[in-house]
Amino acid sequence: MQHPGLPVLYSFRRCPYAMRARLALAASGEPCELREVVLKNKPPEMLAVSPKGTVPVLAMVDGTVLEQSLDIMLWALRRNDPLRWLEPGAGTPDDMLALVAACDNDFKPQLDRYKYPGRFEDSSGNACERGSQFLLQLEARLAAGSGQLFGARTTLADAAVMPFVRQFAMVDSAWFEGQPWPLLRTWLAGWSKSPLFERAMRKYAPWVSGEIGVVYPPA
Repeated sequence: MQHPGLPVLYSFRRCPYAMRARLALAASGEPCELREVVLKNKPPEMLAVSPKGTVPVLAMVDGTVLEQSLDIMLWALRRNDPLRWLEPGAGTPDDMLALVAACDNDFKPQLDRYKYPGRFEDSSGNACERGSQFLLQLEARLAAGSGQLFGARTTLADAAVMPFVRQFAMVDSAWFEGQPWPLLRTWLAGWSKSPLFERAMRKYAPWVSGEIGVVYPPA
């Protein structure tokens, strides 16, 4: 069973990819049926539409399936963008996508090595140092952009990058607070206290197969 006429979003609250997708859906106001999953016990309905078994997954009513978080963000914002996340105040949309690609392809692997050092051969310290270089680039962008990554307004890039910076900061918060990126800390704190982030991070009980999920974004 599902809400008639609504796409279904399979999500996991703490996953940074799912987080960015929920942020964009909340910013756009595009409604969907949210199904919070337990990754250790993935529902067969999710695996049927997306065998890769990772979140987020957005299953459309017409059978189209979006399996990448950035694709879900762009789908939602291209349908409705009241906060103008696709209109950077500085730079171009392509510049935003390039920064998101750098986050996903370069920073995220270092984050994984820093967060889970036992899984990789290279040291956590090296990963921390390499990841810090990306964060210093973000600090410079924030300085040039009046507090956001592409100008004075929040954009898709801010929402797409923030969940990964948040994870990096949480590995060793005391160390993070002592680093030379005060604007980045302010930017991250602003996100953490924002009503939009609170809506995107609302806790839901795990979805049970055969039941109807919750309508998202919440009122």
